[in-house]
Amino acid sequence: MSALKILVIPGSLRTGSLNAKLAAAAADALVRAESEVTRLSLADFPLPIYDGDHETKSGVPKQAVNLKRMIGSHDGVLLVTPEYNSSVPALVKNTIDWISRVQDPHETRGQVFHDRPFAIASASGGRLGGTRALAALRLILSACRATVIPNQLALSFANDAYDEMDRLKHPADVETMQAMVRQLIAFAQQMR
Repeated sequence: MSALKILVIPGSLRTGSLNAKLAAAAADALVRAESEVTRLSLADFPLPIYDGDHETKSGVPKQAVNLKRMIGSHDGVLLVTPEYNSSVPALVKNTIDWISRVQDPHETRGQVFHDRPFAIASASGGRLGGTRALAALRLILSACRATVIPNQLALSFANDAYDEMDRLKHPADVETMQAMVRQLIAFAQQMR
């Protein structure tokens, strides 16, 4: 059987983002677990703010279709989100909103969310590690009828969580990430 293909999506475009670092560390853990990993940047898929009138007039933007198809070509997805004002940032929510509107021939709208597992993670400089954003993201994905795996990673005090090579340096964080990776792989194998 071929290696599982996992897509890693950091939900931040900021230079030096703690969440982009977490996405990179998780991608490395997935590679070590013998998955084929694609990590992308949402900067490569610019989308207007979702507006039903825009969709009626112009259709779903090509970048949303491209991103939906990228997700569809993978067995599982890891979304790594920052926390803004106790929730997900507009970039993450808007991306999900547009992808949920894509309907390729012989599919139901939003089917890309139904056919593969999603893992979620967040990094924050604070004590809660983005747990409120993860709760909001889990709710949003569940509303899209996605299978969101139970294990997640909320990386607290992320300013001090990485070593000089941008790897997680605290054993508890490493174990939590490895448990999430193992579970994402197990769910992806079951749903394949």
